[in-house]
Amino acid sequence: MECYKSFLDHKVTKSSPSPALCCVEPVTQDEQNSHITAFHSGDRSTNSDNESSSSKTVRDVHISMRLMEDFLDLAKENTEKDLETCGILGAFLEKGTLYMTTLIIPKQESASNSCNATNEEEVFTILNERSLYPVGWIHTHPSQSCFMSSVDLHTQYSYQAMIPEAFAIVLAPTDTSRSCGLFRLTEPDGMNILRNCPERGFHPHKEPDNGNPVYEHCSNVYRNSNLRFEIFDLR
Repeated sequence: MECYKSFLDHKVTKSSPSPALCCVEPVTQDEQNSHITAFHSGDRSTNSDNESSSSKTVRDVHISMRLMEDFLDLAKENTEKDLETCGILGAFLEKGTLYMTTLIIPKQESASNSCNATNEEEVFTILNERSLYPVGWIHTHPSQSCFMSSVDLHTQYSYQAMIPEAFAIVLAPTDTSRSCGLFRLTEPDGMNILRNCPERGFHPHKEPDNGNPVYEHCSNVYRNSNLRFEIFDLR
Protein backbone atom coordinates (compact mmCIF):
# COMPACT_ATOMS: atom_id res chain seq x y z
CA MET A 1 0.00 0.00 0.00
CA GLU A 2 1.27 3.45 -0.91
CA CYS A 3 -0.05 6.75 0.40
CA TYR A 4 0.79 10.20 -0.96
CA LYS A 5 -0.08 13.75 0.06
CA SER A 6 0.74 17.00 -1.75
CA PHE A 7 0.71 20.64 -0.75
CA LEU A 8 -2.71 20.91 -2.43
CA ASP A 9 -4.12 18.78 0.39
CA HIS A 10 -5.30 15.76 -1.51
CA LYS A 11 -4.49 12.13 -0.97
CA VAL A 12 -4.03 9.14 -3.22
CA THR A 13 -4.39 5.76 -1.62
CA LYS A 14 -3.48 2.63 -3.54
CA SER A 15 -4.73 -0.32 -1.58
CA SER A 16 -4.53 -4.06 -1.97
CA PRO A 17 -6.33 -6.29 -1.31
CA SER A 18 -8.76 -4.12 0.67
CA PRO A 19 -9.28 -0.34 0.88
CA ALA A 20 -7.16 1.53 3.40
CA LEU A 21 -9.23 4.42 4.65
CA CYS A 22 -7.76 7.83 5.35
CA CYS A 23 -9.28 11.05 6.61
CA VAL A 24 -9.77 14.25 4.64
CA GLU A 25 -9.50 17.55 6.48
CA PRO A 26 -12.69 19.64 6.06
CA VAL A 27 -12.54 22.98 4.29
CA THR A 28 -14.33 26.04 5.66
CA GLN A 29 -17.04 27.72 3.59
CA ASP A 30 -15.03 30.96 3.35
CA GLU A 31 -12.02 29.11 1.91
CA GLN A 32 -14.19 27.38 -0.68
CA ASN A 33 -16.10 30.45 -1.84
CA SER A 34 -12.91 32.31 -2.74
CA HIS A 35 -11.81 29.61 -5.18
CA ILE A 36 -15.01 28.76 -7.06
CA THR A 37 -15.65 29.24 -10.79
CA ALA A 38 -18.26 27.85 -13.16
CA PHE A 39 -17.16 24.83 -15.16
CA HIS A 40 -17.59 25.13 -18.93
CA SER A 41 -16.56 22.21 -21.13
CA GLY A 42 -17.98 23.63 -24.36
CA ASP A 43 -20.46 20.84 -24.88
CA ARG A 44 -21.42 20.73 -28.53
CA SER A 45 -24.56 18.72 -27.76
CA THR A 46 -26.17 21.63 -25.92
CA ASN A 47 -28.17 24.36 -27.59
CA SER A 48 -26.69 27.51 -26.05
CA ASP A 49 -29.88 29.45 -26.83
CA ASN A 50 -31.86 27.27 -24.43
CA GLU A 51 -31.55 27.08 -20.67
CA SER A 52 -30.09 23.82 -19.44
CA SER A 53 -32.69 21.39 -18.12
CA SER A 54 -30.59 21.07 -14.94
CA SER A 55 -30.40 24.79 -14.14
CA LYS A 56 -33.50 24.95 -11.93
CA THR A 57 -33.97 21.36 -10.85
CA VAL A 58 -30.73 20.10 -9.26
CA ARG A 59 -28.29 21.18 -6.59
CA ASP A 60 -24.87 22.64 -7.31
CA VAL A 61 -21.84 20.34 -7.33
CA HIS A 62 -18.24 21.39 -6.60
CA ILE A 63 -15.25 19.48 -7.96
CA SER A 64 -11.49 20.00 -8.08
CA MET A 65 -9.82 20.18 -11.49
CA ARG A 66 -6.80 18.50 -9.89
CA LEU A 67 -8.91 15.41 -9.25
CA MET A 68 -9.48 15.01 -13.01
CA GLU A 69 -5.79 15.61 -13.74
CA ASP A 70 -4.76 12.98 -11.20
CA PHE A 71 -7.25 10.52 -12.69
CA LEU A 72 -5.68 11.02 -16.10
CA ASP A 73 -2.26 10.33 -14.60
CA LEU A 74 -3.52 7.11 -13.01
CA ALA A 75 -5.15 6.11 -16.31
CA LYS A 76 -2.02 6.84 -18.37
CA GLU A 77 -0.85 3.24 -18.64
CA ASN A 78 -4.24 2.15 -19.97
CA THR A 79 -4.50 5.19 -22.23
CA GLU A 80 -1.19 4.37 -23.89
CA LYS A 81 -2.57 0.88 -24.62
CA ASP A 82 -5.82 2.36 -26.03
CA LEU A 83 -7.81 1.01 -23.08
CA GLU A 84 -10.50 2.96 -21.24
CA THR A 85 -10.31 3.60 -17.50
CA CYS A 86 -13.30 4.38 -15.27
CA GLY A 87 -13.91 5.65 -11.75
CA ILE A 88 -16.78 6.53 -9.41
CA LEU A 89 -17.11 9.94 -7.77
CA GLY A 90 -18.41 10.35 -4.23
CA ALA A 91 -19.72 13.60 -2.74
CA PHE A 92 -21.01 14.82 0.60
CA LEU A 93 -23.94 17.19 0.99
CA GLU A 94 -23.60 20.37 3.01
CA LYS A 95 -26.08 23.27 3.07
CA GLY A 96 -27.64 22.25 -0.22
CA THR A 97 -24.36 21.85 -2.14
CA LEU A 98 -22.64 18.59 -3.10
CA TYR A 99 -18.85 18.53 -2.68
CA MET A 100 -16.97 15.91 -4.72
CA THR A 101 -14.30 14.65 -2.33
CA THR A 102 -13.67 11.04 -3.30
CA LEU A 103 -12.60 9.26 -6.48
CA ILE A 104 -12.69 5.47 -6.44
CA ILE A 105 -11.03 3.55 -9.27
CA PRO A 106 -12.47 0.04 -9.03
CA LYS A 107 -11.14 -3.21 -10.35
CA GLN A 108 -12.24 -3.21 -13.97
CA GLU A 109 -12.28 -4.86 -17.37
CA SER A 110 -11.25 -2.49 -20.15
CA ALA A 111 -11.34 -2.31 -23.93
CA SER A 112 -10.70 0.50 -26.41
CA ASN A 113 -14.35 1.60 -26.34
CA SER A 114 -15.68 0.32 -23.01
CA CYS A 115 -14.87 -0.20 -19.35
CA ASN A 116 -16.78 -2.29 -16.82
CA ALA A 117 -16.28 -2.10 -13.07
CA THR A 118 -15.95 -5.35 -11.12
CA ASN A 119 -16.01 -6.02 -7.36
CA GLU A 120 -18.37 -3.08 -6.95
CA GLU A 121 -19.01 -4.00 -3.31
CA GLU A 122 -15.61 -2.47 -2.52
CA VAL A 123 -16.83 0.83 -3.98
CA PHE A 124 -20.06 0.73 -1.97
CA THR A 125 -18.10 0.04 1.22
CA ILE A 126 -16.06 3.22 0.83
CA LEU A 127 -19.10 5.31 -0.10
CA ASN A 128 -21.20 3.95 2.77
CA GLU A 129 -18.51 4.33 5.42
CA ARG A 130 -18.17 8.01 4.48
CA SER A 131 -21.90 8.64 3.94
CA LEU A 132 -21.15 9.78 0.38
CA TYR A 133 -23.49 10.09 -2.58
CA PRO A 134 -22.40 8.50 -5.89
CA VAL A 135 -22.89 11.77 -7.73
CA GLY A 136 -20.82 11.00 -10.79
CA TRP A 137 -18.56 8.77 -12.77
CA ILE A 138 -15.50 9.46 -14.85
CA HIS A 139 -13.92 7.61 -17.76
CA THR A 140 -11.44 8.08 -20.56
CA HIS A 141 -11.83 7.91 -24.33
CA PRO A 142 -8.19 7.11 -25.18
CA SER A 143 -8.50 7.45 -28.96
CA GLN A 144 -12.03 8.76 -29.47
CA SER A 145 -13.56 12.22 -29.29
CA CYS A 146 -15.25 13.70 -26.24
CA PHE A 147 -18.86 12.56 -26.39
CA MET A 148 -21.31 10.15 -24.76
CA SER A 149 -21.71 6.82 -26.53
CA SER A 150 -24.97 4.85 -26.32
CA VAL A 151 -23.37 2.62 -23.69
CA ASP A 152 -22.29 5.71 -21.74
CA LEU A 153 -25.85 7.06 -21.89
CA HIS A 154 -27.25 3.87 -20.33
CA THR A 155 -24.62 4.02 -17.60
CA GLN A 156 -25.46 7.65 -16.96
CA TYR A 157 -29.16 6.80 -16.74
CA SER A 158 -28.49 4.32 -13.93
CA TYR A 159 -26.73 7.05 -11.92
CA GLN A 160 -29.12 9.89 -12.73
CA ALA A 161 -32.21 7.79 -11.96
CA MET A 162 -30.88 7.43 -8.39
CA ILE A 163 -29.52 10.96 -7.94
CA PRO A 164 -30.69 13.82 -10.21
CA GLU A 165 -27.35 15.65 -9.80
CA ALA A 166 -25.32 12.70 -11.12
CA PHE A 167 -23.14 13.48 -14.13
CA ALA A 168 -20.50 11.88 -16.33
CA ILE A 169 -16.98 13.18 -16.94
CA VAL A 170 -15.43 12.17 -20.24
CA LEU A 171 -11.70 12.76 -20.71
CA ALA A 172 -10.50 12.46 -24.31
CA PRO A 173 -6.79 13.36 -24.40
CA THR A 174 -6.52 13.04 -28.20
CA ASP A 175 -9.52 15.27 -28.96
CA THR A 176 -7.96 18.60 -29.98
CA SER A 177 -11.28 20.47 -29.97
CA ARG A 178 -12.41 19.46 -26.49
CA SER A 179 -10.55 17.08 -24.21
CA CYS A 180 -12.96 17.20 -21.26
CA GLY A 181 -16.73 17.14 -21.01
CA LEU A 182 -19.20 17.04 -18.13
CA PHE A 183 -22.51 15.59 -19.29
CA ARG A 184 -25.94 14.61 -18.03
CA LEU A 185 -29.14 13.39 -19.65
CA THR A 186 -31.71 16.08 -20.37
CA GLU A 187 -34.84 16.03 -18.26
CA PRO A 188 -37.37 14.83 -19.00
CA ASP A 189 -36.56 14.08 -22.66
CA GLY A 190 -33.26 12.22 -22.43
CA MET A 191 -34.25 10.38 -19.26
CA ASN A 192 -37.50 9.18 -20.87
CA ILE A 193 -35.70 7.91 -23.97
CA LEU A 194 -33.18 5.91 -21.94
CA ARG A 195 -35.82 4.66 -19.51
CA ASN A 196 -37.77 3.15 -22.40
CA CYS A 197 -34.80 1.81 -24.37
CA PRO A 198 -34.49 -2.00 -24.09
CA GLU A 199 -31.35 -2.28 -26.22
CA ARG A 200 -27.84 -2.94 -24.95
CA GLY A 201 -24.44 -2.51 -26.51
CA PHE A 202 -23.76 0.21 -29.08
CA HIS A 203 -26.90 1.42 -30.85
CA PRO A 204 -28.48 4.72 -31.96
CA HIS A 205 -31.02 6.63 -29.88
CA LYS A 206 -33.84 8.60 -31.41
CA GLU A 207 -33.67 12.34 -30.77
CA PRO A 208 -36.61 13.83 -28.81
CA ASP A 209 -39.52 14.98 -31.00
CA ASN A 210 -39.20 18.54 -29.66
CA GLY A 211 -35.67 18.89 -31.02
CA ASN A 212 -33.93 18.90 -27.63
CA PRO A 213 -30.73 16.84 -27.25
CA VAL A 214 -30.61 13.52 -25.41
CA TYR A 215 -27.76 14.78 -23.25
CA GLU A 216 -26.26 18.15 -22.40
CA HIS A 217 -23.41 19.96 -20.72
CA CYS A 218 -23.82 20.34 -16.94
CA SER A 219 -24.66 23.87 -15.84
CA ASN A 220 -24.62 23.14 -12.10
CA VAL A 221 -20.98 22.01 -11.71
CA TYR A 222 -18.34 24.41 -10.36
CA ARG A 223 -14.56 24.17 -10.13
CA ASN A 224 -13.37 24.58 -6.56
CA SER A 225 -9.59 24.84 -6.43
CA ASN A 226 -9.56 24.69 -2.63
CA LEU A 227 -11.55 21.48 -2.35
CA ARG A 228 -9.61 18.62 -0.80
CA PHE A 229 -10.13 15.10 -2.09
CA GLU A 230 -8.87 11.55 -1.83
CA ILE A 231 -8.40 8.82 -4.41
CA PHE A 232 -8.71 5.07 -3.89
CA ASP A 233 -7.15 2.98 -6.63
CA LEU A 234 -8.46 -0.54 -6.00
CA ARG A 235 -7.03 -2.18 -9.11
